[in-house]
Amino acid sequence: MGGKIKDFDEITSFLGDYGPFQILIIVLFSLSAIPCGYMGVLAVFVSDTPEHHCKTVLLSNETEQCLDGWVYSTERYTATIVSEWDLVCDNAWKVPFSTSSFFVGVLIGSFISGHLSDRFGRKPVFFFTMVLQTVATLIQATSVSWVMFSILNCLRGLGQISNYIVSLVLGEKKSTAPFCCPGYKQLLVFSVLGFGIGYALLPLFAYFIRGWRMLLVATAIPGFLFIPTWWLIPESPRWLLQKGRVEEAELVIRNAAKRNRVPVPEVIFRAGECLELMQTYTYMDLIRTRNMRNITMMSVAMVFYGLSLNTSNVNGNVYLNCFISAAIDIMVYVASWLLVNRVPRPTLLFSTLMFCGITLLIIRLLPEVVYAFYSSCLFVLALVGRMGVSSAYCLIYVFFTELIPTVVRNMGLGIASTAARIGTIICPYVIYIGVYSKMLPYIVFGTISIMAAVVSMLLPDTRNGKLPSLISQHPFVYAYIKKMFHNCKNKRLETKQSMSNM
Repeated sequence: MGGKIKDFDEITSFLGDYGPFQILIIVLFSLSAIPCGYMGVLAVFVSDTPEHHCKTVLLSNETEQCLDGWVYSTERYTATIVSEWDLVCDNAWKVPFSTSSFFVGVLIGSFISGHLSDRFGRKPVFFFTMVLQTVATLIQATSVSWVMFSILNCLRGLGQISNYIVSLVLGEKKSTAPFCCPGYKQLLVFSVLGFGIGYALLPLFAYFIRGWRMLLVATAIPGFLFIPTWWLIPESPRWLLQKGRVEEAELVIRNAAKRNRVPVPEVIFRAGECLELMQTYTYMDLIRTRNMRNITMMSVAMVFYGLSLNTSNVNGNVYLNCFISAAIDIMVYVASWLLVNRVPRPTLLFSTLMFCGITLLIIRLLPEVVYAFYSSCLFVLALVGRMGVSSAYCLIYVFFTELIPTVVRNMGLGIASTAARIGTIICPYVIYIGVYSKMLPYIVFGTISIMAAVVSMLLPDTRNGKLPSLISQHPFVYAYIKKMFHNCKNKRLETKQSMSNM
């Protein structure tokens, strides 16, 4: 037990950097992000409001309710939830509420996914949440009421974010060796790229499937196709070590080495090594310091999802608008991947968010004389602004991951995502106001983007640094731990002194 305590990265360094095993894991988790990419923005088509009018024209009172029902245009859709359940006029509030219910599920999933995967394992939770997302979507296609639809929307959101977060943490344990930052950054960027590809597939699905029920069925199918990868994706060796299952952790590493065709030491994890990895951590270990709270609370998700869901409020072809938006996202993700190791993290995050915020606020300054081109100008400026927030959304996962030690990274990403979803729950109502005032959503999103840009400059630069595996390796938390150690030591001395005086 007196041996040197080694870092997990040091122990597993024999695996190499990018072998067949790492590449396979990166590809699989990138593909798993595709359904997560379109699940969050399905409301653009499923909950869109078609052109409509009363079945009968009322001459007596213009404020009288439409007693005989509504007639909905089928030019764009054969049916949406709006035309299915008459979610217009007095019932129009139910549309943003149903979208918010999805993000309520995302908030719950963000908070509990870390705890569940720490308790039951990363792999079981990853596949369970994938099945949950898929099955909830299929059942949602059979909804008989708006209430049932909203409840299942919440479950779908819970599965979507839990699956995405756990995939990032599970992939981090195996996608890179020596499990340090270069390879994991590739996994993060490719996962976000898969997220963007999923978003780009949505308008293609929706263009050929004009009914909301069949659209939900079609988007659920890819989740089932991914389930057989259970036999290809192993459990996290770090989690196995934390639970004291050393033999199983060794087996995972040996299988990875076999695929990479590299020699394996006779004994991988020796007694006395990786002791801190076997400790149990709680949420208090994550939020003890002011710096860590700043890291977990900052978010750009409200602006990102707000601009995504606002597609239906922009004039023009909604399918083309959505596809162009997704295509721009993919190009931005690639550009971010190229810049991520060349520009300081806070500077890059500040620049992208500030660019987004200023661009969105410029929309408010458009003069009325350009009204003839107003819709086109608004769409172009919104897309340009979206480029900034899409880049920030991609960077935020890389940045947060580098700032949170491995042993609490799962909880850290969950807390960060939880904070983000408070904003995304509100954003459908901001978009709903856009029906009456097209300017207001852009003013709100632009202001929030600028505020987030200012906060981002308070964060340190982690470029070219190694991912902290242990809390003691984290520059912010380590100072706190030292302080706590000295405080405990002083208290023990005071207690001994007082007892001796008695």
